[in-house]
Amino acid sequence: MFDAAALLGGQRARWLVTGGAGFIGSHLMEHLLRAGQEVVTLDNFATGYRRNLAEVEAAVGPEARKRHRFIEGDIRDPAACREACAGATYVLHQAALGSVPRSIEHPADSHASNVTGFLNMLVAARDAGVKRFVYASSSSVYGDHPGLPKVEAEVGEVLSPYAATKLANEIYARVFLKSYGLDTVGLRYFNVFGPRQDPDGPYAAVIPRWVQALRTRDDVWINGDGETTRDFCYVANAVQANLRAAIAPDRSVPGEIFNVAVHDQTSLNTLFATLRELLAKLDPEIAHAQPRYREFRSGDVRHSLADISKARRLLGYGPSHSLRAGLEEALPWYVAQQR
Repeated sequence: MFDAAALLGGQRARWLVTGGAGFIGSHLMEHLLRAGQEVVTLDNFATGYRRNLAEVEAAVGPEARKRHRFIEGDIRDPAACREACAGATYVLHQAALGSVPRSIEHPADSHASNVTGFLNMLVAARDAGVKRFVYASSSSVYGDHPGLPKVEAEVGEVLSPYAATKLANEIYARVFLKSYGLDTVGLRYFNVFGPRQDPDGPYAAVIPRWVQALRTRDDVWINGDGETTRDFCYVANAVQANLRAAIAPDRSVPGEIFNVAVHDQTSLNTLFATLRELLAKLDPEIAHAQPRYREFRSGDVRHSLADISKARRLLGYGPSHSLRAGLEEALPWYVAQQR
């Protein structure tokens, strides 16, 4: 497990994690509580789950639970944002409506949460005197830019409403730094996966969805020919990046944006083969599973690979988990949920 306590070096602070009942947010909450921090989480359960909060609180124990305060609220509500930010030293803003397909079907909903909600959080953080505001952006902002690996300074035309909302976040964050002096740092996530990632519903992420399908003998669908590539990033790497971004020296990171990934390009066909191999150790019949193919999905980019040298240089970031190591650590959780 990533050692947040060692990274934080004994310092104590109050951290606000928005989207704390969600996938990445719940991991941030868990690591911070284990490290002796005071944590406030804000969530409206649009995509998060009470079971994630309960799982974290059970894992960290009764003493750590005393340092956690949960606020049920919506970032679209300025009053909820103000309440959550009060007294916070650091904000780790994860709350959003994810998913490219969701944004294509419901662009106004994505805008309301991801842009209006983001702006509400910036205003609340500014007014509360927050030391640093670290926020989740996305590799989707690279859009149709053909270059590989993806370098933070080179983006193309975005291909979905979701990507547009994340690009708007980056613009607003820079404006708040220049206009109000609010210290902001953006993290462009590349296909983060791990325990507590939802396998259900139409917008489920590929890894938990495929694990569930393989375990239940359902069809595993691959969009396109399977040679689409992604830079899959285990959630412990994302936690590390958030904490490093929060405590990095003031001179090096305000207003900056960093890729959060592994710098490893994996095709969907290879991902399927790896999952099949690992799951076959638990259920030998899975070794014979074959994927099915369908049309490419609207709004998806063809290839993705991150240059993480900037995060290495300015944050000291170094991935603790490869794709395979992350899968090996996450699969017991995925399997346990499906019994």
